[in-house]
Amino acid sequence: MSRLATGEDYRRKKELEEARKAGLAPAELDEDGKEINPHIPEYMSAAPWYLNSEHASLKHQKDWRDKVDDKKAWYDRGVKVFQATKWRKGACDNCGSMSHTTKDCLERPRTKGAKLTNKNIAADEKVEDLTLVGWDSKRDRWNGYDAKDYVKVVDRFETMDTIRKEMKKKEQVERAYKGQAQTGSDDDEQTDDERLRKEGEGGENDDEKIGDEEDAGFAEVTKRVRTTAGGATGSVRNLRIREDVAKYLLNLDPNSAYYDPKSRSMRQDPNPDKPMDEKQFMGENFVRRNGDYAVWEGLTMHSLEAHAKGQDVHMQANPSLAEMLYKQFKDKKEVLQKQSKTSIVDRYGDAGEKAPEDLLAVQGTERYVEYDRMGRVVKGQEAKARSKYEEDVMVNNHTHVWGSWWGSGVWGYGCRHATVRNSYCTGKAGSHAAVAMGEQMLANMEAKAGEAEASELKKRQESKLNTYEFNKDVWGADDGTAELDPTKVDEAIKRLEERSKAAMSSDKSKRGYNSLENSGSDMVTAEDMEAYRLKKSRGDDPLAAFASKDTILDPEAVAAGKPPAAAGGYDFV
Repeated sequence: MSRLATGEDYRRKKELEEARKAGLAPAELDEDGKEINPHIPEYMSAAPWYLNSEHASLKHQKDWRDKVDDKKAWYDRGVKVFQATKWRKGACDNCGSMSHTTKDCLERPRTKGAKLTNKNIAADEKVEDLTLVGWDSKRDRWNGYDAKDYVKVVDRFETMDTIRKEMKKKEQVERAYKGQAQTGSDDDEQTDDERLRKEGEGGENDDEKIGDEEDAGFAEVTKRVRTTAGGATGSVRNLRIREDVAKYLLNLDPNSAYYDPKSRSMRQDPNPDKPMDEKQFMGENFVRRNGDYAVWEGLTMHSLEAHAKGQDVHMQANPSLAEMLYKQFKDKKEVLQKQSKTSIVDRYGDAGEKAPEDLLAVQGTERYVEYDRMGRVVKGQEAKARSKYEEDVMVNNHTHVWGSWWGSGVWGYGCRHATVRNSYCTGKAGSHAAVAMGEQMLANMEAKAGEAEASELKKRQESKLNTYEFNKDVWGADDGTAELDPTKVDEAIKRLEERSKAAMSSDKSKRGYNSLENSGSDMVTAEDMEAYRLKKSRGDDPLAAFASKDTILDPEAVAAGKPPAAAGGYDFV
């Protein structure tokens, strides 16, 4: 058990550290025997307490975890491990190799597989399962690449270049001899070597050279003065050809696409209404939207719409799920489009298919025909358009086709006006018979209507209702001939007044459901009707206000059928 450090120990330790920093004492060594820099501060050199470090060390400042020894290993391509002589259980039915199954076999399908013939058994290939642990090795695109394979590419290029030069040289020799034959004696002064040398200088690698006028623009280097960044030094290469029109000159309308002079960019299309084949520049956004941009835009919009409709999908949080759902959506959409296209083609036909022969027979003509103002043919012969249907086909002794006559809302034949299709034509006799039959049918209908009317009239004449007399007294009707008894009239008026007063004073809410004030045996007499007429109030009568409630009836006037004195106020007029 180590004792606690005293003040003297602490002082000696500080003196040793100062001596080591001054170079008077040797540096401290770690577990591996390496010197520790004495100028390292204590908070870095002191190990944490939980490491239980007894010796000075800097391991706690290093990556103490075991490093992954990720070898750059790759699959051994084409290595055979075993050659069998007969088919084995579990091997490929086609080639007989144990390295793969039948459905994964890359060999050409045999007429009879190795399982049946036991011949030409393929060797077993080396199957490896590499597990790459390191981050870099997992993402190394060149892992497994052999640089020696590029030698084949170089050899092929050199071979093609040699062949091209030989063909070029042959063409030069042929042109030289053809030119010599054409020019004749003018070219005799030049030797063949000089001619070939000139042809070689002017014709070799012409397709790889760039004209002097084209190269001049790229070679020109100008100073950048008064730049947007504030500097005045530097250089820039002029990459614009002089024949190109500046972007801001493509459309001089100030409301057209915006041109940024600082970046020399015009994102929008300056001429959106111009045809595509006539445009020289379609905006920089046109180039930016090429390639995979449309796919990315469709995927993003699908993810946003799906998230808005309640699906748990997010383009940034789970891109794999979003891409899978988008792929499923496109597959379903393609299937529905194919079904819709198939249904439309089945219903309406396909215009891209070859027309039937009977329709191809219906063709126009280019013969010249001239007409006058009345529509008569003046010059040429009129050619009527043919139809794919049969025309002028007379059947069943008809002299006109079906539909040549219209009458009474139906179609028929024009020869005899028959309205039954495919009926037999009987000629003029049939037409006369049809007219006579129509007239006879009309006469029969008129006769039948007359008989029905006569029978109805006979029934009315023989009816018992003709001798029935209507009893007007039942309903109290007044025919002006009835004799009234003044005394009974007064009694009827009194009864009517009493009924009115009783009705006003009584509480009908407590009356029984089927109760009546009077017995049902009372009959309405002529005096009761007269009393009702006398007591009846007429709101639209202007002289009704002059009538007295205590008017005394004159019996003689009542017997004579005259109204009482001041009745209704008419006797005051």
